[in-house]
Amino acid sequence: MNIKDIKSAKPRAGLLLIASPRFEKIGEELPQGSYDKRKRECVDIIVTSLEGELSLVNPGIVYTREDLERASQLFISERVDCVVAEFLSWSEDFAWVRFLRDFKDTPVIFVNTVKDKVDFTTTTDENDFVEFLSAGTLVGTLEAAGSVKRVERDNLVTIVGSREENRPKIVAFAKASKVRTLLRKSTFGLLSGYNELMWSTYMDPYNFFTKIGPEIRFLSYSSFAEEIESTSDADTKEYLDEIRKIYKVEDGIDEEKFIASVRASLALARFTQKNGIDAMVYNDVDPAMFKLIGLRPGFYHSSLNENISVLVPEADLGAGTITYILKLLSGKNINFIEPFHIEREYNTFAGGHAGPHDHTDPLYRDNVQVSKDVRFAKTSYKYAGAPFAWYRIPKGEKTLAQLAECNGKYKLICARAESLEGGHLFASYSHTIFRPYIDVTSFFKQILEAGTTQHFGVVDGDYRYELEMLSKIMGFEFIEIK
Repeated sequence: MNIKDIKSAKPRAGLLLIASPRFEKIGEELPQGSYDKRKRECVDIIVTSLEGELSLVNPGIVYTREDLERASQLFISERVDCVVAEFLSWSEDFAWVRFLRDFKDTPVIFVNTVKDKVDFTTTTDENDFVEFLSAGTLVGTLEAAGSVKRVERDNLVTIVGSREENRPKIVAFAKASKVRTLLRKSTFGLLSGYNELMWSTYMDPYNFFTKIGPEIRFLSYSSFAEEIESTSDADTKEYLDEIRKIYKVEDGIDEEKFIASVRASLALARFTQKNGIDAMVYNDVDPAMFKLIGLRPGFYHSSLNENISVLVPEADLGAGTITYILKLLSGKNINFIEPFHIEREYNTFAGGHAGPHDHTDPLYRDNVQVSKDVRFAKTSYKYAGAPFAWYRIPKGEKTLAQLAECNGKYKLICARAESLEGGHLFASYSHTIFRPYIDVTSFFKQILEAGTTQHFGVVDGDYRYELEMLSKIMGFEFIEIK
């Protein structure tokens, strides 16, 4: 299976469902069935509740050491992203402790499921007694919780709630676990390197590889320039015609510069794909690129989304990582911003960024206007002022997130804000106006005190819980702006 198919597949979750061999045969003569029968019915309920969104690896109930060994081998062979563990009643904890010891690298969500009421009043009746034993999940969970601390598991999350309440949390945890798996399989491209403009923004590539996962390929502007040269006039015209058909183009665009920007944008997407890159982090503020190529690419080719890849500017590996994470979690179009300024009177702040944004969402084509990059229009570069897709980020609830390195460790900061509807405001910058759900000064005071960087990934919707779970799994410090 190639990386694209792996990205689009459901998260793979192993089920570790533990029950007591001491109780297994109790109640076999009852019309309602034995303890084992009731526990198997419980397993069916668990599977039914999760199988729509997760690819489940179900070895059956774990009663014995042999059951655990069989389950463990199945989890390994099926390469599960995480394990969903649940005590189906009180049980001996030998299997659980062995699992915690032997699967220390595997993310685990430890579930305790509660009912609104039990199906018995006394335990004098044989059936009620079996039901009482079956209902003892809290006993098993409490017993097991001590071992979580003694074995020192950092990538284990405990949840307590009804089956309905737990389900979305399990799914979110599994999705976050899959992101961890994918980060270890992914390749980032750094084109062409760091620069002196923002030292604190950058990350140690070795630390990045060993602790987060992606391999980094260091790519040159000269190789990118060769890709531009090899991009045919016919392919360039096809993409140019597509852009003209879909988006509004302002008057006065220089045709030669328009063609050059389109050609470079198409070449950048192809360059990304040919090098097997999942997140292209390119240095678009390096004068060397403008001297060699004459512009920065202005459009975000749809093939990047087809490959579930991302593109970010300014050589920021952290921004590339959080943008890629948001893409994997949501499957949505992701934007890249830095906050510009606060307007306290309206409790808002402006945010955006130069360079190509993902403007390809078909629902928001009216938010795009092809315009001159006036920021570089007065320079001496060959294609000074070449056009780009000027994008107003759509309205609605957004999650803003960033990833920063601090003394060899990582911190993930996330917050919610509303993107407001409006027209285009800041020439050369795709952008929007944000209104936080709290006081804007408190919002940025918390971010400043966290000590991060200026770049944020932006996604439509609320992904704070998924990001918190990912932070737990990856060992990131998690900071939510509240």
